[in-house]
Amino acid sequence: MGFHEDSLVDAICEIYFDISSLESLKPSTDVNLLFTKLVLTCIPPCFIDIDKLSKGVQEIRAELIKLCGEAEGHLESHYSDILASYIEPLENLTIFPYYSNYLKLGLLEFQILCRHITSVPNSIAFVGSGPLPLTSIVLALNHFTTTEFHNYDINPEANLQASRLVSNHPDLSKRMFFHTADVLETDNCLRDYDVVFLAALVGMDKEEKMKVVSHLAKHMAPGSILMLRSAHGARAFLYPVVDPGELHGFEVLSVYHPTDEVINSVIIARRTHAAMVLNAEKAAGAIGRRTILPCKCSEVEAFNPLMHNCMVEEVAVEDRLS
Repeated sequence: MGFHEDSLVDAICEIYFDISSLESLKPSTDVNLLFTKLVLTCIPPCFIDIDKLSKGVQEIRAELIKLCGEAEGHLESHYSDILASYIEPLENLTIFPYYSNYLKLGLLEFQILCRHITSVPNSIAFVGSGPLPLTSIVLALNHFTTTEFHNYDINPEANLQASRLVSNHPDLSKRMFFHTADVLETDNCLRDYDVVFLAALVGMDKEEKMKVVSHLAKHMAPGSILMLRSAHGARAFLYPVVDPGELHGFEVLSVYHPTDEVINSVIIARRTHAAMVLNAEKAAGAIGRRTILPCKCSEVEAFNPLMHNCMVEEVAVEDRLS
């Protein structure tokens, strides 16, 4: 890494030590200030090869992602309870400090999806929806206004909090559902969805994430769409990174790396027939052979003129499998 990258990593590690010394990660002045400082430090575009970081920095990154996940859970739970105290919770979403980011991310993901689907999805699943399922809410209210949304979370309390936000809404109360389940224990139901979103913090490290992706590859319907959240550059200190080349059983369609305040990268992939054939071969005792989808990355280009700082990297997939 160059001097700039070294100094950036040093700054992130210093913030990590401050965060790890906090008594609690629940919303407070100190917690809010430190995590705001961390996010602002990680946002500027900067090339960091996380695989080449020292072992010590790798360990700090892994711990920092866990701390970010814990703090994010507390923040969402806190604001979900506040919103539930209103007669009309969905009319007051702007009180959540990062609501505008969800509006931008929702628009981005909607536009990405529309480039790769031929009709409005009948049903969408969001895995890891949490107590404040803003992605589902934004997409349901603003973009897919007839689609059913099925939200999955392993925490029953999170689902209870989330369901309170839409239970009195005349529209979403009929189109939004909550399931308490471990995604690794869901099988046949995954075939019911045209699109599956996988939250960034489902699978906190590479091994856990790939285990979930492998399960989805086995049980999603051929031709259905997987939307994954990833991270790029210094933002990889905030969220786990998904390597598009390791999404076996999926045809990677595109990868998008925002450079504005929208933190997460977005990967869109299609469940291929090849995964089903591979599973059948393995079940029959045949030697499984990993399917590698040839692809090439074109230059980075602007995705949407309405999002002035949002840059993306397109992945063009060749020799697509039917």
